[in-house]
Amino acid sequence: MHKLTITIVALLCCTSVHANNPHYEQLAAYAQTGIFHETSDQAVSYSEYAAMADNITWLVIMSRRLEKFIPDTLEREEFLRTVYYEATRAGLDPQLILSVIQVESGFKKYAVSYAGARGYMQIMPFWIDLIGHQDHNLFHLRINLRYGCTILRHYLDQEKGDYFRALGRYNGSLGEATYPQLVFDKWLSTWR
Repeated sequence: MHKLTITIVALLCCTSVHANNPHYEQLAAYAQTGIFHETSDQAVSYSEYAAMADNITWLVIMSRRLEKFIPDTLEREEFLRTVYYEATRAGLDPQLILSVIQVESGFKKYAVSYAGARGYMQIMPFWIDLIGHQDHNLFHLRINLRYGCTILRHYLDQEKGDYFRALGRYNGSLGEATYPQLVFDKWLSTWR
């Protein structure tokens, strides 16, 4: 009887895990095209940034606003170029991404949440299995931002452009107003 109970519990656990997989498999197929194999911690180059940006005005304005969080000029500019590139590549507003990062990690590259989320955009390690590669380091600047922007873009598409619901899904707090409102407040007061 004991073995039968263990077998039933194991089957139920496997069933619930597999029941969620179709959703994640769809995300994986959609998102894997956006995640690349690069494992370096290099920022976007000036030429990559220039290919997407009309001028450097955005970089100068955002650099002034970000200075209190990232005092080093070179690190700040590399960070901003990469945010701009990855956000624009995913069809997202770079200032929205700055707001998400401020709320998620306070611009701390090596932030780890109590749940185990990592880096600037607080990416959960399970995303590596779903949309990435085992050699991806979620603390690497470009990888972290690529994952975060790809995931947020997916949720925004899934929610048909509803930023409030997409941000709730991103944070795992769908249905609660606190997180999306924090991001909107930062977006409007600091980064717009």
